[in-house]
Amino acid sequence: MTLKDKRIIVLGGTSGIGLAVAEAAATDGAQVLVASSDDARVKRALTMLPASAEGHVLDLSNATAIEAFFDAVGPLDHLVYTAGESLKLSPLAEGDIASARRFFELRYWGALMAARWGHRQIRTGGSIVFTSGVAGARPGPGWSVAASICGAMEGLTRALAVELAPVRVNIVSPGVVKTPLWREMPDEAREKLYASEARRLPVGHVADAQEVAEGYLYLMRQTFVTGQTLVIDGGGLLV
Repeated sequence: MTLKDKRIIVLGGTSGIGLAVAEAAATDGAQVLVASSDDARVKRALTMLPASAEGHVLDLSNATAIEAFFDAVGPLDHLVYTAGESLKLSPLAEGDIASARRFFELRYWGALMAARWGHRQIRTGGSIVFTSGVAGARPGPGWSVAASICGAMEGLTRALAVELAPVRVNIVSPGVVKTPLWREMPDEAREKLYASEARRLPVGHVADAQEVAEGYLYLMRQTFVTGQTLVIDGGGLLV
């Protein structure tokens, strides 16, 4: 079960978990292509990946652009979707509806459109791996939008595992991870979050992106798993 010579597209693969997935897959011998909407981040990501890696600028809110992208890149083995804006949590009464719609546009609708046009290019034995989060199962105050997206993504995963078979469709649900996802938080508040999570978790630490990336590689390699949510949370749902 190796990814050697497999072609893997990581949408949102220029930072955080997505970049860690691309790096780990490339180390395993895969041919990696990363895409995001930010040209500077694409260029920076390519400096961290092997010379064989490809990078594309892609607006994941644009259906026409997504369709054209998959028509251009041709056959692939695995499609990974990790794209998402940094989290902005707020109480229901204070949340901005326009911002909430933008979160769904990228995290849900972008994923759905990628699957719609990307699955046609996936070779036999290939898969799609989406991303959600444990907020869908255990939300806190201010998490209404984030929890809704996670729940919607997990439902989409199960539905597409049936509809797109034999293409396998799975999803990774991380807990708190040290990534740019939290960059909107003040530095002190972010470090307090990490510290409090580390004290709470049975494993005694907060994950980095590389730890979580291993879950995506498992789901790409594992040929007998589909429609499943892989929780990687350090035991957070248990306590």
